[in-house]
Amino acid sequence: MAYVQREARPISLRQLTFFGRVLTEDRLLSSANYVRTELPTRIAHRIRDMQKLPYVVVTNPHMSHVYDLYYNAFDSLRQVREIRSVEDNEAFCKIIGATLREHLTVIPQLAMGVLQCRDLMDPEDMDRFMNTLLRAVGVSPLYLARRAPLMSWQPQRISRRVIAEQHLALTETFDSPWHFPNAASPQDAQTDFVGEVFLRCNAHDVVERCGTTALKLAREAYGPSAPLPEIKLEGHRDATFPYILSHLEYIVGELLRNSIQAVVERQLEGSGILPPIEVLICEAPQNVIIRISDQGGGIPRELLPHLWSFSKGPRSQARLQNLLQVPKMAATMQEIKVEGQDIPNGADGRAKTSKQTRHVQESSLGSLSSRPPNLRLGMGLPMSRIYAEYWAGKLELHSLEGYGVDAFLQISKLGNKNEQLSTRASMDAV
Repeated sequence: MAYVQREARPISLRQLTFFGRVLTEDRLLSSANYVRTELPTRIAHRIRDMQKLPYVVVTNPHMSHVYDLYYNAFDSLRQVREIRSVEDNEAFCKIIGATLREHLTVIPQLAMGVLQCRDLMDPEDMDRFMNTLLRAVGVSPLYLARRAPLMSWQPQRISRRVIAEQHLALTETFDSPWHFPNAASPQDAQTDFVGEVFLRCNAHDVVERCGTTALKLAREAYGPSAPLPEIKLEGHRDATFPYILSHLEYIVGELLRNSIQAVVERQLEGSGILPPIEVLICEAPQNVIIRISDQGGGIPRELLPHLWSFSKGPRSQARLQNLLQVPKMAATMQEIKVEGQDIPNGADGRAKTSKQTRHVQESSLGSLSSRPPNLRLGMGLPMSRIYAEYWAGKLELHSLEGYGVDAFLQISKLGNKNEQLSTRASMDAV
């Protein structure tokens, strides 16, 4: 297959920003043709990986469903001809949008397939590829594919959504009234976005928003009268960097939800005042580090070896049953329903409008589906680490059994790190 012979062409946040900052028709069409050729290439590699799986794994109904989705997407995208006009691009965007909506079933279907096939393949192989792919510097992709082809799908899935959603966002910008010549400059925060890239992502604001949402989720799960811990925020409050907002909100939201859950449930077993959850933001020349510390008793020793696994652990069967209740998942906090949640206000107290409101609604803090807040899927930490490492960041957890957990999230603040796909992705953008 010709597409399998091609290598993916990784990009960085800086490249996404530079390319879309001054958006012309030629640049929009160049973006469309990049996506037109890159998406089927990346999908083709994942199809080939799946074809190498044991037959008994491929025939699992959940795995077969995922295979069919990707084969149909590949077949549709490879037939798209070169995009030469804005009208061609509009038709292409309809194909991309439909594909993204159809693929919302991929994560739960794939997760259920992995859990059901955990006895048919070495679970270490299943997890190794997913956790190694984003850091695979100097290692042959063919070697990794032989080691564990199954779990390469999650980071590669993120990469496909990034380039597809970025192009859809650029097209929306190009079609907006304020983009036309001689139009008045917009006065709201939509100018902070280049496509899906938020140019001035503020760590303090993200933690504050995610903390508010996580506390609302906890109140819905434990009842309106249940005591909840305070979230104390300290450090460099003005630390900003370019980032894809939904990625950061997902990571921070999952970490805060875990901390709140641990503190509340530990206190339900005893008594006394709930200790606060402390969040420290540290800005360095090249990175921003967010530390989230709780006193929730730490992680049970029997769970520690399985923290980053999609397929292992003593609660695998319960996770499988819970996944049956989640037919679709985009891996953002929007999966989780908060009754009556409003769009948060900006720093000046006014409601966020236009494009910033759309990003808040569609990225991680919208209430767009009905997943119960206490439905535990066991995917939050492994997905969070994949998101963190996708742009060459890090996520580490240090547990003190009997006391609490410190989570460290490191983010590259310069935006010059390529998406971590394969050996070629190890080169930073210049």
